[in-house]
Amino acid sequence: MACSRPPSQCDPTTLPPGPPAGRWPLPLNRRRREMSSNKEQRSAVFVVLFALITILILYSSNSANEVFHYGSLRGRMRRPVNLKQWSFSNAYFPILGNKTLPSRCNQCVIITSSSHLLGTKLGPEIERAECTIRMNDAPTTGYSADVGNKTTFRVVAHSSVFRVLRRPQEFVNRTPETVFIFWGPPNKMQKPQGSLLRVIQRAGLAFPNMEAYAVSPTRMQQFDDLFRGETGKDREKSHSWLSTGWFTMVIAVELCDHVHVYGMVPPDYCSQRPRLQRMPYHYYEPKGPDECVTYIQNEHSRKGNHHRFITEKRVFSSWAQLYGITFSHPSWT
Repeated sequence: MACSRPPSQCDPTTLPPGPPAGRWPLPLNRRRREMSSNKEQRSAVFVVLFALITILILYSSNSANEVFHYGSLRGRMRRPVNLKQWSFSNAYFPILGNKTLPSRCNQCVIITSSSHLLGTKLGPEIERAECTIRMNDAPTTGYSADVGNKTTFRVVAHSSVFRVLRRPQEFVNRTPETVFIFWGPPNKMQKPQGSLLRVIQRAGLAFPNMEAYAVSPTRMQQFDDLFRGETGKDREKSHSWLSTGWFTMVIAVELCDHVHVYGMVPPDYCSQRPRLQRMPYHYYEPKGPDECVTYIQNEHSRKGNHHRFITEKRVFSSWAQLYGITFSHPSWT
């Protein structure tokens, strides 16, 4: 029978091939169901992989970071060497000139930056102390009735260098007898090319009577070793920053026969009295962060590096009898 369609359609060799034997096109709705099922399977696999990766990250993070639990000292190791036997040799080097750090006071007072000092009228009492030690950029102008003016030593963190040197009338000229002790990472403070070291040296050119020292790399390592010995925690692995209070307390024990601390709260202060009225962290920053909130957040935090203020205070409490340290406003007894 003759083909009535065009020759190209009548020629069997030009017909489109059919499906392979035994495989015929699936109905449209079935193909859609299978495609949807494949997508769901791929999504499920992705979710499972994501969950596994997340668990691995969390596990490795928790195992790598030694988290400080609030108010506890765990795994305490043997007591380190007596701080009063630490050698001053190569511990603090002069940033300006070639003097050596004065090495002895009989009675020292540490004036913290706590707002607990406001309204105490401790100024005259502090002025009578043989040696007074202050921290960072805590001012005395406008607060002398409560915190005094006299400043024998000022311990300054690398993060506070600019705040101190930007106000020379307050921190350099007001108490020209002040000895500055700067501490910070070796790449900023100890090496000749350290940027902060150059900043301090330039300030010394403008104020030739300024006396300044930096904590040496050897002593910085000793501070870390001391922290590990007292807490059982490696500072770097636990993502902890030593506070200026830690450096100040150790330096005071080194320099002084007796140490009295004004304004530092005891280690259990925030846990025993959680509903106290708000207390600014610094007496000179009335709108600054709350003291207890700052302490507790730093003690618990896992992410990033944090000061372990409460842990440090527990160490200070253990040192009180050993090194003749007393505390008031508030009292620790």
